[in-house]
Amino acid sequence: MPYPEIMIRPMREELTRLGAEELRTAEQVDAALANSKGTLMVVVNSICGCAAGLARPGVALALNHEPRPDRVATVFAGADIEATERARSYFTGYAPSSPSIALLKDGQLVYMLERRQIEGRMPGEIAQDLTQAFDQFCNASTAAAS
Repeated sequence: MPYPEIMIRPMREELTRLGAEELRTAEQVDAALANSKGTLMVVVNSICGCAAGLARPGVALALNHEPRPDRVATVFAGADIEATERARSYFTGYAPSSPSIALLKDGQLVYMLERRQIEGRMPGEIAQDLTQAFDQFCNASTAAAS
């Protein structure tokens, strides 16, 4: 049974205010991920405390960095069930976890930050992990070298 929308709306808005596109159906996930060009960060949002106190603040900090992904999208575990399952199907080799943060380049998964790498850490540390991935996969010189 999905979480009531009234409970999770503020948690959704934390990411949409940052420019993240909500993917609420499996079809929206496929449209965004299947043939995406450039870099796309997908945040698997959650109602849990580590999403509220660590993952979302870490994403907010990381998105102040240049370079950054071309696009940011989000699914909400426990609410957008089919969308979350579909997004996770693109994260091959990783067990489902929420929160989690994936970075895709030209539709291919290139980086994954799992719940176990989020729990017990500070938002700044999470942001540092993300910005290192942005530096590696989102900058023009890396794209030209590929």
